[in-house]
Amino acid sequence: MKRMAADTSSAVHARPELLQVADTVARDKSIDRDEVLEAMEQAIQKAARSKYGHEHDIRVYIDRVSGEISLARYLEVVEVVEVEATQLTLEQARRRKPDAELGEFLADPLPPIDFGRIAAQTAKQVIVHKVREAERRRQYEEFKDRIGEVVNGMVKRVEFGNVVVDLSRAEAVLRREETIPREHFNVGDRVRAYVMDVREEPRGPQVFLSRTHPQFMAKLFAQEVPEIYDGIIEIKAVARDPGSRAKIAVLSHDSGMDPVGPCIGMRGSRVQAVVGELQGEKIDIIQWSADPATFIVNGLAPAEVAKVVLDEEASRIEVVVPDDQLSLAIGRRGQNVRLASQLTGWDIDILTEDEESQRRNEEFRTRSQAFIDALNVDDVIAHLLVTEGFSTVEEVAFVPIEELADIEGFELELAEELKTRAQTYVEARDETFKRRRVELGVADEVAAVEGLKPAIVVALGEHGVKTLDDLADLAGDELLEYAPAGSLSLEKANEIIMAARAHWFEDETAAEQPAAPATEAVSSTAAQTNG
Repeated sequence: MKRMAADTSSAVHARPELLQVADTVARDKSIDRDEVLEAMEQAIQKAARSKYGHEHDIRVYIDRVSGEISLARYLEVVEVVEVEATQLTLEQARRRKPDAELGEFLADPLPPIDFGRIAAQTAKQVIVHKVREAERRRQYEEFKDRIGEVVNGMVKRVEFGNVVVDLSRAEAVLRREETIPREHFNVGDRVRAYVMDVREEPRGPQVFLSRTHPQFMAKLFAQEVPEIYDGIIEIKAVARDPGSRAKIAVLSHDSGMDPVGPCIGMRGSRVQAVVGELQGEKIDIIQWSADPATFIVNGLAPAEVAKVVLDEEASRIEVVVPDDQLSLAIGRRGQNVRLASQLTGWDIDILTEDEESQRRNEEFRTRSQAFIDALNVDDVIAHLLVTEGFSTVEEVAFVPIEELADIEGFELELAEELKTRAQTYVEARDETFKRRRVELGVADEVAAVEGLKPAIVVALGEHGVKTLDDLADLAGDELLEYAPAGSLSLEKANEIIMAARAHWFEDETAAEQPAAPATEAVSSTAAQTNG
């Protein structure tokens, strides 16, 4: 200990060049000067511990004004010494400092360190590591709030198809899958890209860029079209097949302004500027509409649409096009209809007028035959029911009698007879389904789930779904697969499964309720008896 505390006069030594180095590094790396000096302190501390022993509590401080380095070993004043290298008793401490107290730290100044080659290398590594950490922290703080912006940078290097981009104050990664197909970058190329994500990763914060993100195109339009930047025109949706084709839906908040024209620009100048940045990607600019049918018809441009049939519950739409427009509506490899579907959020089925006519005739024939078989009527009455929009026997059984009687050619007596026959048929069919369900061993509680028709319950039993837990374990698409075709929508299937899972949550709630103490139960019983 005497050797370590001998040369106290040299414990503080000026190194003004350290401040110059810290200033230079802080300026070059765009990080705080104090962070660089803290890294230097840790580096000198590590070298000092290597020289005097890692068991010692050695601390370093660099004066922020003069650059003087203070090096000292610290000892804690304790009642009982457990670690001699870092502790001393109160008695020992008061020999050095008469007013020393328990818990206080006494500093033994140490002489300057003569950095050897290994110590200097270690110190350099610590400084580099700490400065890099500080730089990454600064990058993360700067870019975490810039997700969704378009940035410009220069290609610094290319690694296995991934492009490292220098953004002047940070490095970012443009991964291969986020580049436009057939796009090639060389070191030194200028790059414009979309900040897709900023994440903390084990190797430090990473900024991820994209040139294929739909919002990249939207941001490019906002830069080229002042009306979008000013909020007069709004981009409602974007769908892209990067490098090939894209669709963008726009809405004007000025009733006197067409939203498409300003996006195209004089002689196509504005849209061509975006197309040039996206490597020739063809862009369809369409007018957005709150009406799904109109929006989908616009989205399928340039194809002409003859008729649309919406199924809002399933978010599906059938689009009927003239025979000569089929290939245009579908597009090359289904591109046009796929992009229209992405843009609108609807599943789109394309049919020609001839296909739609054939299918409509087949449906008409099938439904008519179902009524003939179930209600024992002739084809004239069956055709009238289908023409009026009746598609199932249940609809005839449970529709108000007035609606049946209002059909042209039907009298009240005929309407009542049809309704009676339909109800008798449904009851008999459901009884058959019930017997089959019991044979299959499907629990009553499954049959009681709201929305499960007897035919669906039997189908579930045939697929091994026999208890409420079996039903609750299914996914929505599994239930759709088991149920008879067309009997359920995905939304309804999900509702049924959630209803089947309700008892799980009830069981959990019951388990969480604390049981009544036995003494309370006894007291309650006694009170009732006395009463």
